[in-house]
Amino acid sequence: MTGLGDIDRQIEQLKRCEPISEAEVKQLCLKAREILLEEANVHYIDSPVTICGDIHGQFYDLLELFKVGGSCPETNYLFMGDFVDRGYFSVETFLLLLALKVRYPDRISLIRGNHESRQITQVYGFYDECCRKYGSANVWRYCCEVFDYLALAAVVDGTVFCVHGGLSPNINHIDQIRSIDRKQEVPHDGPMCDLLWSDPEDINGWGLSPRGAGFLFGSDAVRTFCRANDIDLIARAHQLAMEGFKHLFDRQIVTVWSAPNYCYRCGNVASILELDDTLRQEYKVFAHAPTDIRSVPIKRPPAEYFL
Repeated sequence: MTGLGDIDRQIEQLKRCEPISEAEVKQLCLKAREILLEEANVHYIDSPVTICGDIHGQFYDLLELFKVGGSCPETNYLFMGDFVDRGYFSVETFLLLLALKVRYPDRISLIRGNHESRQITQVYGFYDECCRKYGSANVWRYCCEVFDYLALAAVVDGTVFCVHGGLSPNINHIDQIRSIDRKQEVPHDGPMCDLLWSDPEDINGWGLSPRGAGFLFGSDAVRTFCRANDIDLIARAHQLAMEGFKHLFDRQIVTVWSAPNYCYRCGNVASILELDDTLRQEYKVFAHAPTDIRSVPIKRPPAEYFL
């Protein structure tokens, strides 16, 4: 069994962007699944908390995020998914966050994004990276098993609803999320899919998503959901925000984006959302890590299906 000393050593090793062994990954993933199994589909979190959006394997930018927001466990973190794919260091990024979760389970929360999926990671980089760094797909399989245990949403102090993508026409009340069997590959449609894939849009009601999964939802859908659930703010990720964050619909919903210079070429800044113990919002904006051969190796990332 992995002890705290081993976990601390693995955290320090991963912070240097050095992968841990396959055997260590297997044990880490087993322990993480035990912890995540105890968390409900909707994970309840107390403020103060710092909310983070997509990371996408941009490891050195994750280190910048911790410089801006503070280290874990001093800062209580919620990461809203999309830890992997597109960036060069999905292995080190996800395993570092997972090791922190195992070491400090009450100080870091991880919920599932649409990229925490077997199908998507086989196309957008994580599968290939695991095979390249470990010589087989075993580590990818261990991580995918963890993906199935990640919560689907979080609620801070009963009034801030956090989800990777957005709302679902099949979910009127947060309680309905509890009845989903989350321990599976992300379905192609249905409520679980919608939570991970949907986007807010300046429309009335609901619309078809150009992503091919989930829905577009308008201000009236947001207003109805917030009123029915006593929610003051919806925080989500999933969409590139050039300024790091973007408010919509009279500030009832905010997109938080935490991958600066996305895909190493978009030129955007990133942000994290700090909620204090009165739920006052402070957005901390940061730029990408200094570019060098460590942070951007020669190999280019896979083509994007959307930004």
